[in-house]
Amino acid sequence: MAEKIDFDKLNFEKFRELALNDDLSAHEKVGFPNSYREDKEPLIFADMVKKLTSLEGKGKTILEIGPGCSRLPAMLADLCQERQHEVLFVDSTEMLALLPDGPHIKKIPGRYPQVPSLFESYTGKVDVIIAYSVIQYVFAEGNLWDFMDQSMNLLRDGGEIFFGDVPNITMRKRFFSSAAGIACHQAYTGTDQLPTVVFNQLEPGQMDDTVVLSMLARARSQGFHAWVLPQSLDLPMGNRREDILIRKP
Repeated sequence: MAEKIDFDKLNFEKFRELALNDDLSAHEKVGFPNSYREDKEPLIFADMVKKLTSLEGKGKTILEIGPGCSRLPAMLADLCQERQHEVLFVDSTEMLALLPDGPHIKKIPGRYPQVPSLFESYTGKVDVIIAYSVIQYVFAEGNLWDFMDQSMNLLRDGGEIFFGDVPNITMRKRFFSSAAGIACHQAYTGTDQLPTVVFNQLEPGQMDDTVVLSMLARARSQGFHAWVLPQSLDLPMGNRREDILIRKP
């Protein structure tokens, strides 16, 4: 069955349109087919929380960039309420309208990092920044280094940035070149077809190993720790996506 939207042609403006489309599920509004996210969000959230030690404690400031409107930002809001954290959501007005309200929740409309009020009030004061399944759109249509630099500038000492669910085309190719990847592809398609994998070709707009490793190098060269972390294999795309964690010492 054909999908209702083209998941390969998404950007900030398209997500604004999706937020207003009442024919779409919450998963589809944030750029995923239902089959990829249905019943998986608790697993995704648990994996993320396990990696972010700065979420522990009480009274911290948490920023989520591009939260969308799925259950993930709602779960984050619940955790922040429980731990007496302030949570900042930065997204389009259309997406923010679909998120819960609360005294500990602050919604900041805009296309990050073009949100001056955020930087005027919170530079050097944020404990955790989360951008989950967002960085690929920044890479394709924005300025990745400016996005990273400005995010690192918001952190207080000991603060962390979590760029989660990063699609890596090279990682995907490695997986689908393996016996496990071939079996996965054949089970998904119900055929004996081999997946098409081509190395050493130009793929504009796609993140690959060079981009991921350059992100680590940039953070480290500016005095931050940075790591690539594997996703739990029970996550929807844990075999072909990974996470980046940056920490200010």
